Parts: sequence; structure tokens; C-alpha cells
Amino acid sequence: MTKSVNLTRRGFGGLAAGMLAAPAALAADPVAAWPDRPVRVVVPFSAGGAVDTLIRAIGQRFSEFANGQPLVVENRSGAGGMVAGAYVATQPTDGYTLMAADIGANAIGKELNPKAGYDPMTSFTPLMHLVNLHAVMVANPSVQQKTVAEIIAAAKKEPEGFVYSSAGIGNGSHLFMALLERETGIKMVHVPYRSGAETVTAVMRGDAQFCFPSVASTITMVRGGQVRPVALGAGPSPLLPGIPLMRDTIPGFEVAVWYGLAAPAGMNAALADKINATFAKVVALPEVRKMVEETQGGSIVGGSRQDFANFLQREYDRWTPVIRDGGIRMD
Repeated sequence: MTKSVNLTRRGFGGLAAGMLAAPAALAADPVAAWPDRPVRVVVPFSAGGAVDTLIRAIGQRFSEFANGQPLVVENRSGAGGMVAGAYVATQPTDGYTLMAADIGANAIGKELNPKAGYDPMTSFTPLMHLVNLHAVMVANPSVQQKTVAEIIAAAKKEPEGFVYSSAGIGNGSHLFMALLERETGIKMVHVPYRSGAETVTAVMRGDAQFCFPSVASTITMVRGGQVRPVALGAGPSPLLPGIPLMRDTIPGFEVAVWYGLAAPAGMNAALADKINATFAKVVALPEVRKMVEETQGGSIVGGSRQDFANFLQREYDRWTPVIRDGGIRMD
């Protein structure tokens, strides 16, 4: 009888040890455990902009696919996104500090500012291409020229006679106008601001004649008649039906605002894949897709980590000549 009791105790002891060992083994495997605490996404612009809105919308559903852990947004604006880029590049590769990637910080930063302290092509682990958002060139209503062709003709007659605003040196809203200048041989005066909202406000006030922001940044002012849409960078956009495309006047001209997700370089591949898969579940939700399409005027991209890495390389190759030829520098 005693022998039987001892065996039973040993059996329960082994079971208990196994139960205790399971959490320990889980904790020892950071990929299996991720996330076991809040995940932070550093947004390289101030609160309220298109990318900030996007990440916060994703964050509302993130915990459902992430062990109940929240997604926390941290805004670190400045230097066209490079303040955030330089910060995230130095963070641990454990998956708890990610970055909302954009063109300035994560594709062309080293061309804009060699003193940035990091290389966008080597300092990050690309995780996912989240969205493409429509961009639109808008004008102050007082501008007499109504079409891209008329604007080009007027700018050729009076070089630097027009002013355009942007959300910062190297921001997409800057590069899109720089591309217009490069493709047509015109020259305008560039005035950088700190955000997409300020960029559009400058045009609305008449401090600048044009800007080329995301549709999301300007749609309220367009609908209110405070700025006038001239042409879409690519499209068409359901938020701005009937607006012509830049390529109608300049063949091959295609631009869009994009945002992705990146982590510091050197992240474990299995962890990076898990993060990609987790965010893929969130952006596949109908309400997230609806928000992007109907509120921000864009589309979910998704895809693999390699897809995003390839895209970043294409962006670097595309925009580097524009930056160099235009003498665009931040230092």
C-alpha cells in the first residue's frame, strides 16, 4: 500500500514539474513568448497625421492577436523622420520597439543627411509594407492655372514664381514636387513645415500656392473649398472622383504615400516572421481595410518581409537621383 502511495506521489510530482517547466520553457523562447508585454511603435511624425492615425487604428485590434498585449504609439517627430529612425536603429531587437516606416526615415535618409547616424538600407529589419495612400497635388483657390500643364507653362515663364509647401525636407510631399520639377525642368520655391496638416494649412492661407500631400491630409479642406485639387499622384481615388492623374500630363509619373513597419537590424528571422504574421491578421480585418480605403483614401498592401525589403530598395534607387540632381540636403 505504501509503495502504491509513493508511486502516486512521484507521478503527481512529475506532472507538477512538467507544468512548471512549460512556462519556463516558453519564457526561454522569446519567439514563442512574444509578446508578453506591450509593444511600442515609434511614429516619426506628430500625432494626428495619416501614419499616426493608421497605427492607432491597428492598435485598437492588435491585442486580439497578440496575447492580449497592447500596441503603444510613441511620437518622435523631427528631421523628416530621421529623429525616430536614429532612435529605433539603436533599440533592442526583441520585438518590443518597432517603427512606422516611411520614405524619409527608411529609404532615403542617408542621401538627405550623411550625418544622420544610421543607414536606412542596413539599420533596420523590414517587417511589412502596410499601406499605400493616394497623394494629390492641391492649389490655393486663387491660383489662376487650373491644370498641371498650365502650371508647368506658367512656371517656365517665371522661374521660382511659385511656392510649394511640404511636411519636411525629404518627406514624400517634398519629393513629389521635386520630381515634378525634375521631369518638367521647372523651378519653384520650397518651404518645409513639420506636418502634413501644416503643409495644407500653408496653401489654404496662401503662404504657398501648391502642395502634394496624402489625400487623407487634405480631403477636409478640399471638400470645404479651401484648397483645390489639381491632379492625383496615382489613382483614381474614390475620395476624389473625377480628378485627373499626373500621368495624364507627365507620362510615367506615379507617386503615392506609403507606410510600413520596421525593426532594428539583426532581429531573429523567426521573430520577424511572427510579427509580420501578427500584423497581417490585423490589417486583414474588414474594419481596418475599410478605414484605410474610406477615411485615408488608400489600400492595404501587406505581403512578406522580403516583399517590403525589395520595395525599399526600389524606392532608394528611384529617389536617389531626384535628391542628388535637386541638391536636396538636410545637413
